[in-house]
Amino acid sequence: MDTTTELYTSLTRYLNSLTGRNLSGHTAVAYRTDLLQFLTWLTENDVTVTTPATITRTHILEYLSYLASLGRSGVTRTRKLASIREYCKFLVNEELLAHSPTENIVRPKQERKQRVFLRVDEYMRLLNSAAGNSQDYAILQLFLQTGIRVAELVGLALTDIDLDAGTMLINGKGNKQRTIYLEKKATQALRAYLSDRPHNLDQHVFLNYQGNGLSVRGVMDIVEKYQQLAGISKKFSCHSLRHTCATYKAVKGYTPPDLQDLLGHKKPETSLIYVHMARDARQLMQQTSL
Repeated sequence: MDTTTELYTSLTRYLNSLTGRNLSGHTAVAYRTDLLQFLTWLTENDVTVTTPATITRTHILEYLSYLASLGRSGVTRTRKLASIREYCKFLVNEELLAHSPTENIVRPKQERKQRVFLRVDEYMRLLNSAAGNSQDYAILQLFLQTGIRVAELVGLALTDIDLDAGTMLINGKGNKQRTIYLEKKATQALRAYLSDRPHNLDQHVFLNYQGNGLSVRGVMDIVEKYQQLAGISKKFSCHSLRHTCATYKAVKGYTPPDLQDLLGHKKPETSLIYVHMARDARQLMQQTSL
């Protein structure tokens, strides 16, 4: 008989309990993967662990150290600790543990992820490389002028844009809406694109070659295409263009509340980061500005 049956049975019960918590499929899979990896490591490194009650704080700390030795980032280790913490909380509620062995375990230090933004000459080359395609040019201008998220951009509908009023309605994270004012360059780019846009039953602003709304992957491919055409060796993403917008808006004098309104940040501290980034950007500024 497998001596670890009780251990894995408790995991199965926990995973089944997640179905009633309205978690996304991705989150549920992440929990399952994290916990299977933990239990596999646990049973391979300590044969005395056969039931949930034999899991100790030391086991968890040693597992986190093991992950660190493999080069796993602080972000990854923090996520795995969170998965183990939720599992142990379930075990306590089911009276399979007297108390959680994750209590008082400090979250691994998370490395600060550097935000990448483009220099003025780089984003000008990017725009110039797309000048022959009105849709792609409009997409890049919107990223650089409004700081829109890629998921927000692909969700834009024709009714969300009022070029006469110079406004755009954005459906952001958590179904929160915000209306932003379009500056001249973005308005001109959109106007030029919409005059070229084929008449279509699909009401998405940006379309793929089949006439359907562009996907996030499709937009990512567009950005990557013009990165290569512009000869920009720096690695950057759609989100880097959002950082570029926010950084240069801060250079122009936007305050954290201004940036929060523009970008749809939940916390003002997130917008404050770009004020600090603007100090680095100032020394890279040339005559051309956003």
